Amino acid sequence: MTNQKRKESVTSYLLVEWFAGQIPSQLLRLRFLQAMAPPEHHPPRGFYQSSFQSWMLISFAVALLLFTAPALAPRVRAANGIPRPAVAARPWPATVPVERTPEIWQVERTDAFETYSNGLRIDNRFSVATRPRSYLAFSAARPEDLHGERRSVPAGIVFHTTESLQAPFEAGQNSALKRIGESLLMYVRNRRAYNFLIDRFGRIYRVVEESDAANHAGNSIWADREWLYLNLNQSFLGVAFETQTSPGQAETAVNPAQVRSAALLTEMLRQRYGIPAGNCVTHAQVSVNASNLRIGYHIDWASSFPFDQLGLPDNYALPLPAVALFGFEYDASFEHQAGARLYQEAQLAEQVLRDRAAAAHLQVPVYRKALQERYRSQLAAVDASRTEQEE
Repeated sequence: MTNQKRKESVTSYLLVEWFAGQIPSQLLRLRFLQAMAPPEHHPPRGFYQSSFQSWMLISFAVALLLFTAPALAPRVRAANGIPRPAVAARPWPATVPVERTPEIWQVERTDAFETYSNGLRIDNRFSVATRPRSYLAFSAARPEDLHGERRSVPAGIVFHTTESLQAPFEAGQNSALKRIGESLLMYVRNRRAYNFLIDRFGRIYRVVEESDAANHAGNSIWADREWLYLNLNQSFLGVAFETQTSPGQAETAVNPAQVRSAALLTEMLRQRYGIPAGNCVTHAQVSVNASNLRIGYHIDWASSFPFDQLGLPDNYALPLPAVALFGFEYDASFEHQAGARLYQEAQLAEQVLRDRAAAAHLQVPVYRKALQERYRSQLAAVDASRTEQEE
């Protein structure tokens, strides 16, 4: 017997053995083996004489399994008594339709309003221009690179509270609510404070065009898996809710109309600019004091932002980049000011910093100081770049 024929014989034998093992009934298994056995008068040239016979084998076995396995399946049980199918599952999963976010498009735009296919409506009557959006993003893989990458597309969203005067949200307070809201709108417009404002009635106003930078985050820090962002005025959009928060607050301080409008606005902005869900954060999460290298300079939305109601993951579960990547610190009063969720973020970040210091075989204070020096160098590069843009 040649090597090729010997190989075909072994392969055929293994196929028969495998298919026989898949037949749960001993009687059917015996009939199968008898049907597959070669005639006695054939010369012993191998278990099968041709590739045609191999294909016949496979066809017969598959048909046998298809017709007999369903009827026998209820009789086959695992050792623990739980029924299991007689035929092994497919080695690949069944195709499951993946739910995609519906496309959102602009339905209409006038000088006064614009509407979108998801129901979003934006009032444009008070929008103003500032300076074109332009910023440096630093590579997370090469944090020592101070050149960065020049960009002009928003990388994220920072959610704010206006901390403005509030009247009870009641029907009898309509006049006061409208008067206060109009005064607030003119105030933030004059200060170019946000890109969008959501008032007490859930109405969305565009304040600063998305193509321009708004004065909403000042010295601030965030990071994703690929990029580090400093001074989020330029790199992130600012969305403010007309409301107030208090230190450590855990309950959401906005009404359902504001939440619904914010969800529609966030959905549109994320799709339009390709903004990752992890880059939708609160002011308290990104605010820092660059002079003393402490976090929590502003604490609006410190622990009470309704991420889930806006269709976002709980970004309070992320370690704060300012601490983990740039060595920022916090004092004893931070836990009270921040509340449980933001404080947990800071602690997670502190553990990340300690783990990385250990991996680098450095004492934590030494490692922290190196991170702080890197922050100062990157901040200087950001400031120099902004000065060049303004000249």
